[in-house]
Amino acid sequence: MISRFIVGLVVLAFAQLDAHNQLARDIYKELIEINTTDSIGNTTTAAEAMAARLTSAGFPESDIQVLGPNPRKGNLVARYRGTGRRKPMLLLAHLDVVEALREDWSLDPFKLTEKDGYFYGRGSTDDKAMAAVWVATLIHFRQEGYMPDRDLIVALTADEEAGDYNGVDWILKNHRELIDADFALNEGGESLIKDGKYLLNAVQPSEKVYQSFRLEVRNAGGHSSRPVKDNAIYHLAEGLTRLSKYQFPARLNEVTLGYFQRMSALQSGQLGADMKALAKNPSDKSAIARLSTLPYENALLRTTCVATRLEGGHADNALPQTARAVVNCRLLPGDSPVEVRATLIRVIDDPKISVTPIGDANPSEASPLRPDIMGAVEQITNQMWPGIPVIPVMSTGATDGLYLRNAGIPTYGVSGFFEDVDDTRAHGRDERLGVRQFYEGREFLYRLVKALSS
Repeated sequence: MISRFIVGLVVLAFAQLDAHNQLARDIYKELIEINTTDSIGNTTTAAEAMAARLTSAGFPESDIQVLGPNPRKGNLVARYRGTGRRKPMLLLAHLDVVEALREDWSLDPFKLTEKDGYFYGRGSTDDKAMAAVWVATLIHFRQEGYMPDRDLIVALTADEEAGDYNGVDWILKNHRELIDADFALNEGGESLIKDGKYLLNAVQPSEKVYQSFRLEVRNAGGHSSRPVKDNAIYHLAEGLTRLSKYQFPARLNEVTLGYFQRMSALQSGQLGADMKALAKNPSDKSAIARLSTLPYENALLRTTCVATRLEGGHADNALPQTARAVVNCRLLPGDSPVEVRATLIRVIDDPKISVTPIGDANPSEASPLRPDIMGAVEQITNQMWPGIPVIPVMSTGATDGLYLRNAGIPTYGVSGFFEDVDDTRAHGRDERLGVRQFYEGREFLYRLVKALSS
């Protein structure tokens, strides 16, 4: 009799798990099949679809808002009420996706296709998996009657990294009370598979700062049949050549030091030895030199600046009157854009080359590696994938987390959606996420939010 009872509980548990996975899949499908590109898409449609799901699940309409400065690019903010013993937790994801041309893909980018163990579709990894799971998690909690000790806020935003034009930054500046929180969970942490084996689960509490500069040379020009040494293109080319040979000094912070410490245990040979040496002595010149030859490790070690665009001249038979280049810099947190510009001027070493910032940088200090958050991630990672390490990472790119950090809301990128380190397709052709990995990520984030709210 007891054994039948236990078997019945197991069957019921699996049925419930399947139901929660099915709900997440249905929401995932709905989001992917709503075009939310900048050109012709509509994030308001997606936000309203998610609002309708929450309303149908019994959430009060007063706790759900679709808002924004652009009628076609709405943001969803929804609140799950808790006891209020602690400040709210913010669960962030963006609804907008990059462009996807049907002729470039082997299947329809705006239809969820399950094939060969993968979910295909634009946004399947960036960032509609997380958006779908946040909505599914709130509904799951409501079905359980779960009472967290803090409010849970889901924000699904438009115009990722758009600044005050829309998205997170716009909400903070116009309706901060809707998303004010103790901390936020966001995209940005990478969960990686290598050679078919789960490698690591990363937490992103930090990211580099984006700043571009325009380099420009102007002169009188003239007829190309009577060339002179004072040539705008030559000035610019020689300055760029000097810049190409320069490296900013290496500097570790709490996050990158933790990365090298933990990654050294996963790497063998010279790479592992160099990571271990650097973790022990951040000034180890030999280790720095060897790690600097690797693009990703080099980007973690220092501020980087690289030429990304070039133009010059106005006619084939005329000396150039202007020559321009764009140099894109990714600054370590704490590095000053003013000081980086001064370094560029010094390294380029030519008074005829002007160096002008393109827009204003948005500095983003690292969020602290809080024991409560890191501990919960490590505990749940070990429960689901025993032996898989949790690694702190600094994104070399950018996320909306920078606006939250600048507003005093610590933000942590973490997902649990494991992807092959050698085959990530976000922003690319045939974007996809493993079916198993999607469901595992759903379960991981469900457990994580519950652990951090009880």
